[in-house]
This record gives sequence, C-alpha cells and structure tokens, in this order.
Amino acid sequence: MNKIFTSAEVAHHNKESSCWVVLYGKVYDDKVTHFLSSHPGGSQAILRVSGRDATDDFDPIHPPETMDSIQSALIGSISLDEKPSCATQTKDIVGEIDVNTLLNLDEIEKAATNVISKKAWAYYYSAADDKTTKDFNTQVYRSLLLRPRVFVDCRRCDVETELLGWKVGLPIYVSPTAMARLGHPSGEAGIAEACGAFGALQIIANNSSLSPEQVVAKALPTQVFGWQLYVQLDRRASEAMLARVNRLDAVKFVVLTLDAPVSGKREDDERINVQSNPAGSVSAQLFAGTDPSLTWNETLEWLSRHTKKPIILKGLQTHEDVVIAARYTPLVRAVILSNHGGRSLDTAPPAVHTLLEVRKYCPHVFKKMEVWVDGGIRRGTDVVKALCLGAKAVGIGRPALWGLGAVLLDETKTCMRLLGATTVDDLGPRYINSSIVEQQIYRTPTDIDDEGALVCKGKL
Repeated sequence: MNKIFTSAEVAHHNKESSCWVVLYGKVYDDKVTHFLSSHPGGSQAILRVSGRDATDDFDPIHPPETMDSIQSALIGSISLDEKPSCATQTKDIVGEIDVNTLLNLDEIEKAATNVISKKAWAYYYSAADDKTTKDFNTQVYRSLLLRPRVFVDCRRCDVETELLGWKVGLPIYVSPTAMARLGHPSGEAGIAEACGAFGALQIIANNSSLSPEQVVAKALPTQVFGWQLYVQLDRRASEAMLARVNRLDAVKFVVLTLDAPVSGKREDDERINVQSNPAGSVSAQLFAGTDPSLTWNETLEWLSRHTKKPIILKGLQTHEDVVIAARYTPLVRAVILSNHGGRSLDTAPPAVHTLLEVRKYCPHVFKKMEVWVDGGIRRGTDVVKALCLGAKAVGIGRPALWGLGAVLLDETKTCMRLLGATTVDDLGPRYINSSIVEQQIYRTPTDIDDEGALVCKGKL
C-alpha cells in the first residue's frame, strides 16, 4: 500500500528513535536507522536530514545504486501537493554564455561559478585554512622560465604519449574529483565523454557521484581509466569496491590516495553548509569513514591481495616518500606528487617543489617508475614546464569540473611549438630555467629506512 504523507507528518520523525527521510518524493521510515552506525558520513549525516526532504543532500553525493539498499524502508510517498526537491539543477551555461568567448581556464571557472549552486561552488572552490597552498600551486609555475629554441620546423606537434604502457592522446589526465554531479547532472560520465573526445586518461574518484560501472559504460574501447581508493575503516567495504573495479576492463589501475587521511579545514565548504545545509559540509561527510591508520607494509600488502591491477600512490609531498615508494616497485608502478589541490594541509609544498627535490636528491627514481604531478595547472605552459622537469603526466582537477575543453590542449601545443619541441619526448630540463624555484626547495637530503624513518645527513 502506497500511503501518502504530508511534510508535517514526516517532520515529527526527526530523531534516532524515529528517523524518516524523503528522497525523490518517497518516504522512508525507521529502517534507515540501521545505516546510522555504518554510514560513511557518520550518524549525524542522516540524523541532520531526518524529518524532511533530503534529496538535494543525497542526490549529488550518492550513486543511484545506493537506493537499492534502502528499499525495505519505503513506506509511501509525499503528498503531490508538495513538490519534491529536485537536486543537481544547474542553469544551462551554454544558453546564457557563448562558450566560444571563454579563452582560458580562469574565464571558464568564472563563468561556471555564476551558474552552479552555492553548495557546489563551496565544495569545488574550497581549500584548507588560508588557501596558501592552493594559491601557491598556481603561482609557483610563474617562476619557472622557459628557454625557447629557434630555427625548428614546428609545423607538426605530436602530444600523444604512453602512461604505464597505455597509449593516450595527451599527457594531461583528469585527477580524481569527487561529487561531479554537484555541478552538472551528467557528472563523471560527462567528464568521461569529454576525455574520450581528446583521448585523455581519467581517474574515477572513490567518492564519485556515479558508480564506476556508470562512468565507463559508454566509454570508447581505447579509453584508459584509473580508480581512486580511499581505504575505509570498514575494510570490507573497500574490498567489495575493489572486487567490482577488478571486473571492469576499462579501469586499468588503482590509485591509493595518501594525502588526506582526514579532511582538511575547508572553510568555504563549512561556511556555506553551516548557513544553508543542515547536513553539514560535503567534505566532512565524505571523509568520516576514511581510515587514518595506513602504513607502508601493511596497507600495500593488503591492497596487493585484493587487486592485481597496477598501483599508483597519490599524494606524495617529499622526496623521502618517493624513495620509499620506489622500493615497492614493481607492485607500485607510479607516484603522483600532489597536495590534494591545497585542500588538506595548508602551506604544504606544491608538486613542483617535490619534483625538483626528486631531481636533485634521488633522480634514479625516474628510471624505476613514472612520476605524475597535479595541482595548480591553469595554462598549457604549466603543463609543458612540469613535463620538462621530468613529470610523465600532468593532472587537472578543478578545471575538469568547471568545464574542460580544447583550451588547455591548444595552449600546450602552442607552447611546445614556440619552445622548439615537436613531441612530448623532446621536452627536458634544457628547455626550462628553474633557478628561482630551486632556491625554495628543501635543502637537507636524508637517508630513509624501509619504514620511513629518517636519518638526516649533515647538520640541520
């Protein structure tokens, strides 16, 4: 029997002993309370939306398959006289703005900011504390100077490359960026479609608002995907997801993220949600179930038992950790130098600093594994500079969410032509002057034992 409820009737059930919620016009009763102890966002994530329509909070964060697990709690519908919430409603940017007039990623971001919801803006834009690291991620590239060569036939410019042995159309990949449906209903599947058009690699976020199966469903046979893993306190949940990912041929590797064992203090996200969203900040909900107790030997041994796909470690921020990671090859095939887009620890170093540390103190690493970087990429010149310093690939996060087009690819090709390089393999340190930035990097090389303990050389 499909009973009809009014909002007033539902509103009385707003506590743990009687917890009702409305999702997509349907009413779910006390049976949802069994999720309180196991919900990744913690019990407050459900209790704060009890007694009301929670669609706008639920829809962009949870893959549709989540609904299957709560169908036993369905008891009726909300009154038709009370219009249900409709999440992820975003204005049509194409209808309001001529996208052909947007000439760079900053302009694309500004245009997108004007049409997405405040909740989406706060989650995407936010960074830790004073945003020092977020801002420096971009600024540091301005201090790297290019050294162009002339009398080079640059009619042809080939940006194709190989990552972990798979051919891709360009050395720019999409970093794992959660909750893409906060900005647009197509979410991560829309990003996958764009990647297919450019031949770009995409890493699917652990906290994607679509399931990995949905993201790759319409992918081209040649597309390359990775899947990001945040290890959960409930290891069985992570193992179940790994089992699903293992069955997806399109997903070629697993990316273990290490730079966010807990959420950073993202004040824009917190402020918007404190003011307008009783469910709390998006970041707090996503990280509530993350395991902060990972260690080199235990975690990598556990992961190797649950997937045979290549493993990439994301979030390394010192040359010491890169050296340790290299000792785990061939289990670990690559590392991503990243500070989580400045969203974790403020005043942590930009990836360029870590890349220069690796070049200075442990250059042998480049021969043992691939080194990727992300964070702060706003121009094609930034891409080229990172590649010149030894990065094999360059990741973009927020730009893909704001709306990635051909802008970054065209800028990269233009930069390479003006530099006198016609292929990605041509790029190297001879094309770049990094003297200014080298003065800023860490200056005390260290010896490292297998567990990561540091033994300093010389005086501190």
